[in-house]
Amino acid sequence: MTKPLYEVAHIIRDNWNEICHSAKINSHQIRMLNALKICRTVNLGWHIDKCNNRSCDHLQISYNSCRNRHCPKCQGKHREDWINKQYKKLLPVKYFHVVFTLPHQLNKLCLHQPKMMYSILFRAAWDTINTFALDPKHLGAQTGMTCILHTWGQNLSLHPHLHCIIPAGGINKKGKWKSTKSKGKYLFPVKALSSVFRAKYVHLLRKLSVANNVVIDQSIYDQLFQKKLGNLRQATFPRS
Repeated sequence: MTKPLYEVAHIIRDNWNEICHSAKINSHQIRMLNALKICRTVNLGWHIDKCNNRSCDHLQISYNSCRNRHCPKCQGKHREDWINKQYKKLLPVKYFHVVFTLPHQLNKLCLHQPKMMYSILFRAAWDTINTFALDPKHLGAQTGMTCILHTWGQNLSLHPHLHCIIPAGGINKKGKWKSTKSKGKYLFPVKALSSVFRAKYVHLLRKLSVANNVVIDQSIYDQLFQKKLGNLRQATFPRS
């Protein structure tokens, strides 16, 4: 493959001074851009590759990768490979793409207690989906879910949200496939889904914050119940 004449790293290096002094770029964005700037350069060190052929003594020095998920040189291909593997796991049914989003009131906790906050997000999301799926009123079957956590938005500002791919149905007690009752229009009622998710998340947050000695002011809980926790979005996937 022919190496491109210009790369993203070239643009970042040429404008690095302006990037560092821009009031519109925060510290997290700076770190990401710096990773792209120094990817596969001497700044990250190197390793030596040697030919396995005993008659060949060829050695080649390769610079290490930044492994940042936004980097087009080292993580772009891995992302595409991962997506292709997930496609192979899909059942021959419709899927829904559901997004669970945390409100900005929890951003500070997400920064200081990421393991606890994101573990709760996964648990609350699955408990919510599983509760609705098992309920005969909504489905009455065992479903499944694949999740990906995104902690940043497209502008690289803190925006914790969980992308979930959920089949439009599940396996009932007789071991047969049962489709959702919405005729493919939506997975479960979004308002009810959001309310249950909020209740489950707050319950787990109260419980685990005590277990981890994390003090959370009551005003945070009050704010969470004044608005919809989740900002849920649903869409069919793959699209027909």
